[in-house]
Amino acid sequence: MAKKLSASSRPVRLTTMTSADIKNRPWTEGEKSAVRQIAARQAAGNDSAIDYSDIPRLSPEQLASMVRLRGARRKVAVSVRLDPQVVEWLKSKGTGHLTRISDILANLMEAEQRQPSR
Repeated sequence: MAKKLSASSRPVRLTTMTSADIKNRPWTEGEKSAVRQIAARQAAGNDSAIDYSDIPRLSPEQLASMVRLRGARRKVAVSVRLDPQVVEWLKSKGTGHLTRISDILANLMEAEQRQPSR
């Protein structure tokens, strides 16, 4: 004899929703209040309510491989001729090979500036 499904085991009928349905659905007062509180904390620069406990610590290898992000600054357009193998190597690292050239040169410049004068 086949086992009968209990009422709690019956499959639930799925509801189809589009992203527009989700975006345009009415917010509850509780959701509105929560968003207002979060926005006020962000505007005040208060991030004390953020829980960082689930973020793992960085390993020494990860810390050693990090580079400092530079602030957005005006760039100067230049024309440079590079060896084809250098261009291929830069492109093999992914998109942004021209930005990578600037970052490499900036890192080299900063390293040289940190060296004591001879």
